[in-house]
Amino acid sequence: MNDTMEAGARPASVSHASMLDILARADAERIKAVAEDLLDELGPVEVLVNRTGLAMLPYTDTVQNTAFHLGEVLMAEAHIRLADHGTEGYGAVVGRDLQHAMAMAVVDASFASDIRKTDIETFLAGEHRRQTQDDDIRLRKVEATRVRMETF
Repeated sequence: MNDTMEAGARPASVSHASMLDILARADAERIKAVAEDLLDELGPVEVLVNRTGLAMLPYTDTVQNTAFHLGEVLMAEAHIRLADHGTEGYGAVVGRDLQHAMAMAVVDASFASDIRKTDIETFLAGEHRRQTQDDDIRLRKVEATRVRMETF
């Protein structure tokens, strides 16, 4: 999420990239439920892409500051177009959960079309809050395993 948003704040001016990041890390069952609720209001949906495949995972060497590909990762990808609005939605997640990727695309297209935008913002804020808490817990666990070499 963008750096100006606090953990409990509502994403009033969330960037598209930040929104997709939150949706990709969202709980799969929750985002599928949100997308299911939105489908009735969207009208006809044209599926442009719905596939799994491998994508190169970029990484930057922090010592020499050079980019390289760490390896390949399995991705599920979905790309849709709303027939009534012409608006497109996109979703991609690590793994093979095509339904999660499709749910992402539905939420993305709905948000771009201003369909139940407030409900989507509320969902995004809740997911962002949960993800921030999960990240904090993970970082605390990692910090607990840190070894200070100068103590040896």
